[in-house]
Amino acid sequence: MTKGPDFHVTRRHVVVAGAATTVAATLPYGARAQAPAARAAAAAPAAAVSTKVGFTVNGVARELTADNRLTLLDALRESLQLTGSKKGCDHGQCGACTVMVNGRRINACLTLAVMHEGDEIETIEGIGTPDDLDPMQAAFIAHDGYQCGYCTPGQICSAKAVLAEIKAGIPSHVTADINAEITVSDAEIRERMSGNICRCGAYANILAAINEVAETEA
Repeated sequence: MTKGPDFHVTRRHVVVAGAATTVAATLPYGARAQAPAARAAAAAPAAAVSTKVGFTVNGVARELTADNRLTLLDALRESLQLTGSKKGCDHGQCGACTVMVNGRRINACLTLAVMHEGDEIETIEGIGTPDDLDPMQAAFIAHDGYQCGYCTPGQICSAKAVLAEIKAGIPSHVTADINAEITVSDAEIRERMSGNICRCGAYANILAAINEVAETEA
């Protein structure tokens, strides 16, 4: 309260000041001393909680004790050392972390590891090997469907899922008639692959690779 030239002590000022002094004086010293510590304890972050989780990754049963906040992507990369799935945006916008869970593709950065107890997970490491390439991997190589290769694991996982979705009759935003048989087309592939970003711009080659596999499997 600023004291100006016309400031006058009133009865109200005296009562308020006296009450504040009385309250402060009646508090135990320990309570006054502990107040900052209590505030600091309340502001401290909660202790991490971990849970044991087991799932099958690329046909192999795996088990780990994971912080409940650990994403599936970080569990695969950091805990299980399966670094094929990439961390691009960490916001589910680029598709570099795409993996298959129970036969359906997901963004591994947007889901927690503890949510997948008992699930079947497939990463790029489980799709093929240098000596035994999956047809989609071979097509990506034949059509130069990559440049830097960073997004390629997610692109291949999504590409395989796209053909599986079309075969299962799952419509997309561009499907003209959801009651008719869905066929592979450039429009369907582009729409379904739109969640996988290639910063090098190899989209035309990726499209050609997927079409080749679709024709082979038809």
